[in-house]
Amino acid sequence: MPAMVPTRTALSQSWCALSLLHGRIESRIERSLQSKHGLSVREYSLLDVLSRQHDGLGGHLQMKEVADAVVLSQSATTRLVTRLEDRGLLARYLCPTDRRGIYTNVCEAGLKLLDEARPTNDTALREALDEAAKDPELAPLVRAVESVNLPA
Repeated sequence: MPAMVPTRTALSQSWCALSLLHGRIESRIERSLQSKHGLSVREYSLLDVLSRQHDGLGGHLQMKEVADAVVLSQSATTRLVTRLEDRGLLARYLCPTDRRGIYTNVCEAGLKLLDEARPTNDTALREALDEAAKDPELAPLVRAVESVNLPA
């Protein structure tokens, strides 16, 4: 009797393809950022998210919001912030209106590194998408990513 091969649903196949595309992109960007700037993808993402904060109402992100933005747990985000703070790329300070709140800002050195790393990130992303577009299973996802127009 032949062995039964479990079949995946279309939704499951799509999810696997999306996961594969994400993994390939993240791996390509990670290698490039590490080799050229000594940054991980998560470190780059954290610097990018925090660099877009501003002073004023709703301008600073709470650690939970930062964790959600970089797709990490709050404890992992705190460890990541500490590592970048130890490297002189970030600084923490108390919220002036709520002494229990702690803000994190990107220091000048962090902004400089982010500016230097941004072209590397973008090039690695483009290369990863171009490579993935050659795979018939991933090509529709690449087209979907390329067609999304989010506000800057």
